[in-house]
Amino acid sequence: MKYISRELERKFMQMNGFFKAVLVTGARQVGKTTMLKRLAEGTNRTYISLDNIMARELAQTDPDLFFQTYKPPVLIDEVQYAPQLFERIKIICDETDETGLFWLTGSQQYSMMKNVRESLAGRVGILTLYSLSQREKAGIKFEEPLTFSLEGLRERQAVMPENNINDVFEHIWRGGMPQVQHADAEQRQEYYNSYIDTYLLRDAAEAGGITDSLKFIKFLRTCAALTAEQVNYATLANASDISEPIAKNWLKILEGLGIIYLLQPYSNNEFKRLNKTPKLYFCDTGLCAYLSMWLTKDTLMNGAASGHYYENYVVTELLKSYAYSKAKANLSYYRDSNAKEIDVFVETDGLIHPLEIKKSAAPDRREVKKYELLDKASVPRGSGGIVCMCSEPIPIDDRNCFIPSNLI
Repeated sequence: MKYISRELERKFMQMNGFFKAVLVTGARQVGKTTMLKRLAEGTNRTYISLDNIMARELAQTDPDLFFQTYKPPVLIDEVQYAPQLFERIKIICDETDETGLFWLTGSQQYSMMKNVRESLAGRVGILTLYSLSQREKAGIKFEEPLTFSLEGLRERQAVMPENNINDVFEHIWRGGMPQVQHADAEQRQEYYNSYIDTYLLRDAAEAGGITDSLKFIKFLRTCAALTAEQVNYATLANASDISEPIAKNWLKILEGLGIIYLLQPYSNNEFKRLNKTPKLYFCDTGLCAYLSMWLTKDTLMNGAASGHYYENYVVTELLKSYAYSKAKANLSYYRDSNAKEIDVFVETDGLIHPLEIKKSAAPDRREVKKYELLDKASVPRGSGGIVCMCSEPIPIDDRNCFIPSNLI
């Protein structure tokens, strides 16, 4: 299978030259190990996976002997299975000034992240890899961070393929898992089926003690049915025949495993009566489509949920853009007690860039009038607009554009 270059490679090598250890987290099968093995080619870095029971037992019972056997520089896969290693990694890091000694991968389980932050504070860089973005599939990397100015968008337009609804929904339906990129519909279906059986159920049991697989699969399907909506714990609980506290815990576990992303509501003292409930999105739209049994791209594209999936796609593409970029951003959404809602706030450099998301190629330009609520509250606002299926960036006013969704 041909290797697809990942946008995170640049950031990873930057962090490798600065930190003594670098941890790449993310869901199973998104390509963490493949990327790091690729970057390690031609070097003397040892590779060891803690999926291997013998290696795992050695790491858990005798960390000193483990590192005598597997000397740094080393790539340790699925490090969450042996938190006992972190204290020894800390000692080795403190004995040298050399950077890039430890490359680690792991699912971002809360217990592991707590251990990492406590044991390796100041010594480890933590990065997240997601499934393939539309840019990675197209083989395009942008040197400059995403901006929403007309000029910046036009620069991207010059190198990106045309924004096409069929291509977009093919990407949404297929998802970004590297292994399914050349699979036919039947192979894709079997892949996601075994992904749930082999990885998700096992990891959910190990991370959160979830043993009732039937209820957990019901819970997964309900989450998929509610994608791009505000989290409703009562609905999740009732549909899965569990209690609300359990629903809350299971959602936290799915977030920790990199399966779902919770977009937090915007909060600011300037605004009264803001909503406090996050919105639910799947990190991989292909898994979401499989769970809701959308069997073809066309049925998904023409179905009642297509707008929700399009929103999910835009939010996760934004998430990936900023996770791999030189510029960090905080993503949130706005909703007040009057049900006035703005789909995404991108907060960067002290400015808020407001975005609406519409599957249409010609949405109503009056949508941007909502953004004036930021001005009334004296919240600094940058350029924004409406992310949609238009074919090129088109100005709406001096601060907003119609933004083709393939440019984010």
